[in-house]
Amino acid sequence: MSAPAHRPFSVCVYCASSAASPNDLLAAAAKFGRTLAEEGVRLVYGGGGVGMMGACAKAAHEASGDVLGVIPAFLTEHEVAYTRVDTVVVTTMHERKMRMFEESDAFAVLPGAIGTLEEAIELLSWRRLGLHAKPIVFFNPDGFWDPLFALFAQLERQRLLPPEFSACWGQVDAIDDLLPALRAALVDEPVVPPLIQRA
Repeated sequence: MSAPAHRPFSVCVYCASSAASPNDLLAAAAKFGRTLAEEGVRLVYGGGGVGMMGACAKAAHEASGDVLGVIPAFLTEHEVAYTRVDTVVVTTMHERKMRMFEESDAFAVLPGAIGTLEEAIELLSWRRLGLHAKPIVFFNPDGFWDPLFALFAQLERQRLLPPEFSACWGQVDAIDDLLPALRAALVDEPVVPPLIQRA
């Protein structure tokens, strides 16, 4: 899988927008933003200028990276839209998520709350339905996402998910490993039987 000819390879980052985000997570998000810029990878994100979201975008921009923000109009004040980068203002959350999906080739899920969790679950659901095969990798510092992974394992034990579901996503413990893991998944993307078989 590669980026369309009309744009650079792009990674979408989902993460917390809370201004109360811990300093270590803010630093990790900023480091990932700088890494994307240094590697010539475009950052696609939720358009805000606060929390981990803002830290990632500002670091990428300050390192002369290519950044695209997508934010609904009703959140431009709450999430303090970061207008120093290319920003698309949409009407609804559904439009925001779809635009971010369409503009991205891979997805990095950093620590976050309800919004980040919802975005990650939707991506995984679409993978399960066979709607895309884009890599999804979680940054899992200090086991942040372990409760979610335990739920996935429980669903597999109850045969509500197939064992192949675990091939839909990956995880890394160190922020330096995140971009390499996404790139590796692009090269060696596992074949996951979709829930819906198409003719």
